[in-house]
Amino acid sequence: MRIFYLALFLFTFVETTFSDENKNDILPSSIIGAGEPLHGKMINYYPSDVLTEGYLSMPQGLGPHPSVILIHEWNGLSKRVKEVADSFAKEGYLAMAVDLYSGRIGQNRNENMRLVQETLAQPSIIIDNLNAAVQMLKSRDDSNGKVATIGWCYGGGVALSFAMGGDDHEGTAIFYGRLVNDPERLRHVEHDFYGTFARNDRGIPVAEVEQFVETLDAIGINNDVHIYDEVNHGFWLHVDRDPETNTSPAIDAWKRLKTFLHDNLST
Repeated sequence: MRIFYLALFLFTFVETTFSDENKNDILPSSIIGAGEPLHGKMINYYPSDVLTEGYLSMPQGLGPHPSVILIHEWNGLSKRVKEVADSFAKEGYLAMAVDLYSGRIGQNRNENMRLVQETLAQPSIIIDNLNAAVQMLKSRDDSNGKVATIGWCYGGGVALSFAMGGDDHEGTAIFYGRLVNDPERLRHVEHDFYGTFARNDRGIPVAEVEQFVETLDAIGINNDVHIYDEVNHGFWLHVDRDPETNTSPAIDAWKRLKTFLHDNLST
């Protein structure tokens, strides 16, 4: 019983003494393996493919709200990404988790790779899919008309490609996604850029990230790109894989992301 009261005291103490600054250090429950029951809904947003349904999570209030498009990892529109959409809705965003796999979800590495290869071989379909998501969000009565994309791994590379070839949107944020270093292609990006990368990521060498930033700077694209030491690919969306290592850099990346989105999507 004494242990119970001690735990209750500590919980009450933390709740009542937590400053606003400390509260900014709290990661979304969705990325630490403690996602809550989903409260969004599946919607058909891409008329060209009846099998494609995205997950829309809406913030409280009448708005107008800024919007984010979440682009899934290589396995597809998983529950984790839907939970992250709910987390962004809590932050005040219309959050749309798109589906680029026509309702399919890979169950293993080979299936994931087949889905990646199939879709990347048809980039125009990916662009059309994301254009439909942008148009749907911007046309809503509760939207302020501003949209940013956020992608992880496969979705990060897709977000960058969409920044160079898709409809107008106001920001791109990628987490450890494939990069492009051709300045002529990157000149098509007409908004600010956010990037989070991991030094131990064998798929995206640090030198490649540094060259990417140099190219963005040279052509005048504002950017906030950071490489985190000690962490590996996937550290932010899956903090729970190694919380001791991942938590601190994930908090910093979350703070940067919230600042980036506010600066580029606020009315």
